[in-house]
Amino acid sequence: MTKNGAKHALPMARRPPPPGRKPAPKGLPDRETLLSFLREKGESDRADLARAFGLKGAERRALREMLRELEAEGALGRRGRKGFAEKGALPEVGVVDVVERDPDGDLLVKLTKGEDVPLVPLAPSRKAEAGQAPGLGDRLLVRFERLESGEFEARLIKRLGQSAHRVLGVVRKARREIRVEPVDRRSKETLVLDPDEAGELCDGDLVVAQVGASVARYGPHRGKVLEVVGREDEPRAASLIAIHAHGIPTGFSPAAEAEAEAAQAPTLAGREDLRGVPLITIDPADARDHDDAVFAEPDADEANNGGWIVWVAIADVAAYVKPGSALDREAQDKGNSVYFPDRVEPMLPERLSNGLCSLREGENRATLAVRMVFGADGRKRSHRFVRGLMRSAAKLSYEQAQEAVEGHADDKTGPLLDTILKPLWGAYACLKKGRDARSPLAIASLERKIAIDEMGRVASIVPRIGLEAHSLIEEFMIQANVCAAETLEARRSPLIYRVHDQPSQEKLQALVDFLATLGLPWTKGEAPRTERFNRLLAETRDTANAEIVNEVVLRTQMQAHYSTDNIGHYGLNLARYAHFTSPIRRYADLIVHRALISALKLGDDGLSERDIATMTGTAEHITMAERRAMAAERDATDRYIAAFLADRVGAEFDGKITGVTRFGLFVRLRETGADGLVPVSSLGGEYFVHDDRAHALVGERTGARWPLGMSVRVRLREATPITGGLLFEMLSDPTPADPSAPGPRLGMRARGDRRGGDFRGPPRAGKPGRPKNIRNGRRKGGPRR
Repeated sequence: MTKNGAKHALPMARRPPPPGRKPAPKGLPDRETLLSFLREKGESDRADLARAFGLKGAERRALREMLRELEAEGALGRRGRKGFAEKGALPEVGVVDVVERDPDGDLLVKLTKGEDVPLVPLAPSRKAEAGQAPGLGDRLLVRFERLESGEFEARLIKRLGQSAHRVLGVVRKARREIRVEPVDRRSKETLVLDPDEAGELCDGDLVVAQVGASVARYGPHRGKVLEVVGREDEPRAASLIAIHAHGIPTGFSPAAEAEAEAAQAPTLAGREDLRGVPLITIDPADARDHDDAVFAEPDADEANNGGWIVWVAIADVAAYVKPGSALDREAQDKGNSVYFPDRVEPMLPERLSNGLCSLREGENRATLAVRMVFGADGRKRSHRFVRGLMRSAAKLSYEQAQEAVEGHADDKTGPLLDTILKPLWGAYACLKKGRDARSPLAIASLERKIAIDEMGRVASIVPRIGLEAHSLIEEFMIQANVCAAETLEARRSPLIYRVHDQPSQEKLQALVDFLATLGLPWTKGEAPRTERFNRLLAETRDTANAEIVNEVVLRTQMQAHYSTDNIGHYGLNLARYAHFTSPIRRYADLIVHRALISALKLGDDGLSERDIATMTGTAEHITMAERRAMAAERDATDRYIAAFLADRVGAEFDGKITGVTRFGLFVRLRETGADGLVPVSSLGGEYFVHDDRAHALVGERTGARWPLGMSVRVRLREATPITGGLLFEMLSDPTPADPSAPGPRLGMRARGDRRGGDFRGPPRAGKPGRPKNIRNGRRKGGPRR
């Protein structure tokens, strides 16, 4: 024993080989044995090889000569400075750079070590963060997997923090240098390009550039252009920038397009004939894909007097998108369709999304439908799912349907009024009783529609008008989604839930603090029930504080997401909920369709073993894809609004303070709903304290206040379409000090005269007033509920 009680060191025994691997033979190996060993291990340096074969002295020198000969013959390749591997071999895990795209648009990666390694396609990623999908110039840690074809693909493990990163920017050519200015207003990573490499670039080109070394100690970095994606002066550049900035997958591979083109119109084989049910679609006037149809009639059962039968028929996408197919892989990667003011990036090719899966008027379509029975009290009594063949009796817009029931029927809606439309509204009146008893969150959401003209420019920005027709379709879809979740739970089937948690204690406390500044009570420790929020909103609806209370209640909520673990849906006040009604544009709904097909034995194209095994990862991925899409849609909208207002710099607008930070105020314009910043530099010469409890900037000397929700007048100083940034100048006076108000909870001080006026907008995390995703998304332009 040694002094400290440890045993004397003994000669270290060799570690036994892993199970299934034969120990390396002792003595100098022949060429085939050496190559076989490297093939199995992946890569190894000369010292490791010598230890593995137990070589010493002259045998080590002979090994060195053998390695040199094999490398000269092309049988071996280098890995780093000292490593060797069979030529073209790939390790199990490796660091790669994304170096190019193949003709189908898929990313190709290459190991950072070794010049003889092949390019490998990067598989669809489930671990990419929202808005940070891998792209050209990125460095990744991946796992290489051999496919059944014998070829390899790389699967993302993680993005590496010290990677060679990229910038999406605009080329600016000056007399002495060529720069790339980032389109992200949060970024200050301006790059300098080598004139010899940028000769063909034009001023205003939108490019993806890789960040290189710094030009000088404190100067900008050098950049290398990887890809030219468009022009900044293109009318539709706003959505193009959002697509590239957030890594939105675009287009489809030839394999996926071929599968879509090969799809055939449905037949009645194996399906229930629903063509006698006069189902109709009700959608936005400009909708091209119609994934749901509805019908309602009074229940003839005497035991259900005053009750209703409601049909919701959904496009049977699972009949065309088979598990493991190219269509399936790409739909899963996309996660959902992404809707911009000027274009759509669909989850499925047009042949399906606008063709065979769209419930077109007068055409036979495959459907997965649910027949629901409701009592006179609006509560669901029973339901059953049917895999059928339907034929839409009519295609109506929300406005058409609403005008018809209000007494302004047209030639198309007139014949449908008594037999179809009035029964639909009667059923909705019944279901509304159940909805009111359930008391889901009743937060108002003001949406605006951006109209694009034929040249791709913004023609107008107008508020979206909420109609009872919207609420009718929304409630029918919610009930169908509940039926899907209930059925799958009863059959003990794996499924992806749509879940929404209740507000956190931190958010509730912030709400209580703010309400106290308005003199609105909320008992400390009071449970955050949905009916309590609704009562608060109702009490303030006709007051001056209505809009801002609605805004703060909205910010108090958590974000909905997808999960295989059910915690219920707080916003809808439902114990179980899943997305079923939009499989054309959401992958979550497609998985639920397959689960229903398997659970109810409606066909052999239900859940695959892989679907089940990877369901948790799928839920995480489609949550990421949804948030990625929301961020891209927001950014594109900001840029279109900035472009619309660019000709009105100097104009004055009425607005409302919707965000308060230490560096300024965010103001939302009443006319367009545009959000912009009033820098603290325009608020006067005194110090301002950010009182985060009262959501206000407070003058340290005068006590003057700029509170959240205050109506103000501002002047537009700057509109930058390429970044979407708006800069305002404050014209209104602050509210005077309130002697009775509680003292501010001190935040950081900001001097009004110490900041420049070139701020181009807030970090996205600080963007005020963005609606939380607490609902179940109905369709493009509608709420995500």
